[in-house]
Amino acid sequence: MDHELRAEYENEADAGRPDAEIRLWHVVRQYATTAMCGRELSPDAPVRSADAWGSGEVKVCHSCGALLLREAP
Repeated sequence: MDHELRAEYENEADAGRPDAEIRLWHVVRQYATTAMCGRELSPDAPVRSADAWGSGEVKVCHSCGALLLREAP
């Protein structure tokens, strides 16, 4: 199954603004807006490759990361 990271903003009303502060990155199944932890994310939120998970580049939701490990081969 393919996954990607989708941003959660400090203030969700700022979703999609290029200068908005990102609070956390969540793991979602590709093209989805519901994070693996259950949080609903803005469809306007930026996405990144799931390859950034575990790299230390971005702060990722702990619950999403644990669930991703259960799905990853």
